[in-house]
Amino acid sequence: MTTLIERQPESAEPVPESGPRWEWIGLGALLVGTAVAYIWGLGASGWANSFYSAAIQAGSVSWKAFFFGSSDAANSITVDKPPMSLWLMSLSVRIFGLSSWAMLIPQALLGVGSVALLWATIRRQFGSAAGLLAGLTLAVTPVAALMFRFNNPDALLVLLMIAAVWASMRAVEDGRTRWLVLTGIFVGFGFLTKQLQVMLVIPPIALLYLFAGPPKLGRRFLQLFAALGAAIVSAGWWLLIVELWPASSRPWIGGSQNNSILELTLGYNGLGRLSGNETGSVTPGGANAGPGIGGAGGSRWGETGITRMFDASQGGQIAWLIPSALIILVVGIVLRGKIDRTDPKRAALAVWGLWLLVTGLTFSFMAGIFHSYYTVALAPPIAALIGAGSVLAWRHRERYWVRIAMAVATLAAVAMAWVLLNRSAGFQPWLRWTILGVGILGAVLVLIPAMTRGKLAVASILAVMFAGLAGPTSYTADTLATPHTGSIVSAGPSTGVMGGFGGARGTGGMRDGGGPGQAPEAAATPGAAAVPGGASDGRGTTDGRGGGSTGGGAGGLLQGSSPTEAITSLLGEDADSYTWVAAAVGSNTAAGYQLATEDPVMAIGGFNGSDPSPTLAEFQQYVADGEIHYFIAGSSGMGGSNTGTSSEIAEWVAANYTPTTVDSVTVYDLSN
Repeated sequence: MTTLIERQPESAEPVPESGPRWEWIGLGALLVGTAVAYIWGLGASGWANSFYSAAIQAGSVSWKAFFFGSSDAANSITVDKPPMSLWLMSLSVRIFGLSSWAMLIPQALLGVGSVALLWATIRRQFGSAAGLLAGLTLAVTPVAALMFRFNNPDALLVLLMIAAVWASMRAVEDGRTRWLVLTGIFVGFGFLTKQLQVMLVIPPIALLYLFAGPPKLGRRFLQLFAALGAAIVSAGWWLLIVELWPASSRPWIGGSQNNSILELTLGYNGLGRLSGNETGSVTPGGANAGPGIGGAGGSRWGETGITRMFDASQGGQIAWLIPSALIILVVGIVLRGKIDRTDPKRAALAVWGLWLLVTGLTFSFMAGIFHSYYTVALAPPIAALIGAGSVLAWRHRERYWVRIAMAVATLAAVAMAWVLLNRSAGFQPWLRWTILGVGILGAVLVLIPAMTRGKLAVASILAVMFAGLAGPTSYTADTLATPHTGSIVSAGPSTGVMGGFGGARGTGGMRDGGGPGQAPEAAATPGAAAVPGGASDGRGTTDGRGGGSTGGGAGGLLQGSSPTEAITSLLGEDADSYTWVAAAVGSNTAAGYQLATEDPVMAIGGFNGSDPSPTLAEFQQYVADGEIHYFIAGSSGMGGSNTGTSSEIAEWVAANYTPTTVDSVTVYDLSN
């Protein structure tokens, strides 16, 4: 094993494309193992995030809904993100038919692709062993395993961000403009996946090339402007079409208050995420959150601050190897400190390190909407630094200070594992003690020169790898074995933490729910705009399992509705005679009914029920024209608020139509 690690020379030349036989065997095992782990039991999560599932179903039957990312095939409103990630899943559903597996298989394949691309990127400069270790670390990161089996946009975003770094590193090698243009294209596509979050990788890439790019400084600036132009074109074509398309013939832009994709980009999905001033959000964050909600370093979305990535909500998702990665980063930079400016190895360490720092600090201090699964964006740089930095340090282990640093990095991983596993006291209690013992042994072994040479070094390597990867692997195994549904999910076992609406909990998703029709029934209140679970205090509390709503029946703000056969049959009556078989306040409420009937259901007010679409007058006209058959009451609004067009519509329906209760859900027939 030590021979395999040391086989890569310390020159600046990239590793040859053809590698030793053992490498391809290892790569095959890594990718096949990742594929099996991510695909096996993929359908257990049912519709996963019903909010996106409904849009995927709509895009599979309507090309217009496909293009805009509409929540329903009749194009009443879009989801609150650009549609690129939905395109892949909608195409899969078009091919294989509507099912959980058909929807999620592209996500799992994106995970395998991300592992493969990270391997290729790290291998090119640091060798075969480094590439395989980086890929393995990414594959067993708990939040990565969660997102690569879920239908949120983050899976595609991660692949595109890795691709952007891969292309920029190729530009560092030969200085060709085409690589930077390709980098810009990947960034643009990332924007069409999750808007401004992809921008977090731009400062690391720009600084990387300005410092390490081979051409003269002036040309490097021009090349970066070319990359910027490519990013604008690759994202801007869709934005331009949406802005120029007549608003009367396209869906409302979900998440915006003025039906503008630019407003959505800069507001709700942009600067508002940093400041907490998010118009249309369930509840404001930061200083505007109100008593007991925000301020003093916290918000509805969890406490902000430098330790946020290590708290009970985020820690088990991503924090296992952050301290070790930072230690290894410093070691690698010092080891390459006196090399030429264009040294690709130092450039690679710098870009991955800057990605980790820029993204980690942004996540730590952003006051707006934040969920623990966002931390998947940290998984690639952590894995890259562990793979590249560890192998680089091992090759210089004859220096005693490097051995000390490796021992400290090992103990840091042991300490993180101990802290994180202790938060789930009932989860594999033996594991933390095993990691502690083996990790301390590994740290001692790397300090002994004789134990880092020849066959004896194998024991040291295995002990250190166990100390670093056993904890996250155990959480990943738990994640793979657990169904996850709802809008807020997290990886690994429960930490028993409940709190704020977003990040202030460490539970493992909707464990007892699963797919459509499996959630418990809940009573619905006619005309109400209730918070999840029927609470009316506006706090948006969670149920302790990550789903957010007790679900069932008419659904809730964070959990899709679960219609019974009776309601599904009712909505299916004369479905072809209506544009929408039903309307309901909130996208998740509408989603379950749409997925059950495969007919359009209007999501009044979008995700939060707070978007001014449709207006009361528009809704009344739809009803007068016979376009909507039923109104389903008891839908979730914006955290308990009884203001806005959604409440006006609910009140108007309740005042003018007769309610009927079907399996505890109140339904109004608008055709009578």
